[in-house]
Amino acid sequence: MALRRSLIRRTAAPAAAAIAAVILAACGSGDSSPSSEPSGHGLGARSSAGTSATAPAARGSHDAQDVAFAQGMIPHHRQAVAMADLAPSRAKAQQVKDLAAKIKQAQDPEINTMSGWLKAWGEKVTDAATSGMDQSSTSGMDQSSMPGMDHSSMPGMMSGDDMAKLKDLSGDAFDKAFVQMMISHHRGAVEMAKTEQAKGAYGPARTMAKSIVTSQSAEITEMNKILGKQ
Repeated sequence: MALRRSLIRRTAAPAAAAIAAVILAACGSGDSSPSSEPSGHGLGARSSAGTSATAPAARGSHDAQDVAFAQGMIPHHRQAVAMADLAPSRAKAQQVKDLAAKIKQAQDPEINTMSGWLKAWGEKVTDAATSGMDQSSTSGMDQSSMPGMDHSSMPGMMSGDDMAKLKDLSGDAFDKAFVQMMISHHRGAVEMAKTEQAKGAYGPARTMAKSIVTSQSAEITEMNKILGKQ
């Protein structure tokens, strides 16, 4: 009987050791899995956090420069459009009339787009001005008091007196004055657009600024050729 008990104990000891080893292995496996898994999740979390942090910029966050660009470029564009509106009835050269039409066609939609940005950002939209006004609607009005017509502190902007003088011209005299004034006006817009490209944060505004630099630089070259013919 004593021998039988001894045999049972000897048999049970290795079995217990084996069971303990299996349990320890299982525990070790369970412990390593959670510890490695959080490590993976930690990387994922950091990646997600990074994506979340940059997502607003990717979607198009804006800064103070973007607001200044839109609020400044709107009246700048409006004045260019007002100048272009004078050309059909005053210009002599068809090339000048065509240029004025191209300027109006390009800048009117940009005014609407920038106004939309400012509204979406909860910012003040520059007062509506003379965009689209024809000769009869501007006749007798004080140009210097028109919103969008006297922002001469901005690069390239004409004063109210400049606009009044242009309005009184026609034929060759109008063509020359229009082109000279518009070259200065375009150079100011290019300067403002380059500032936006360098300091702005809002993707669509930077894209528009790039387009302004390209298109208006090309029009400056075109206008210099027109002046050379006169």
